[in-house]
Amino acid sequence: MELHDGAVAEYERRHRPIWKEMEDVLLGHGVRTYSIYVDPRSTDLFGYVEVEDEEMWQKVAATAVCRRWWHHMRDVMATNGDDSPVSRDLREVFHIERANPR
Repeated sequence: MELHDGAVAEYERRHRPIWKEMEDVLLGHGVRTYSIYVDPRSTDLFGYVEVEDEEMWQKVAATAVCRRWWHHMRDVMATNGDDSPVSRDLREVFHIERANPR
């Protein structure tokens, strides 16, 4: 995703804290952990989310709260016609994970 020039501080402000009802929807749809990172030079955003179930995660976008959140954020970031963030997929180039921690 990508922020508009000069919008980093406002984007961060709107997430501190995120709306309680938006947090409840995310957690209620199986989000285990969710982080968003910003590259301050490019204003690109990278979101990392771990979910219980991909199908439940996809249903977040259809909630009224998510739609209001998108509308609330559209002035600080690139969005599609339905106010959803313009995003692009990234290709993983490295991953390591210990399956059985000691």
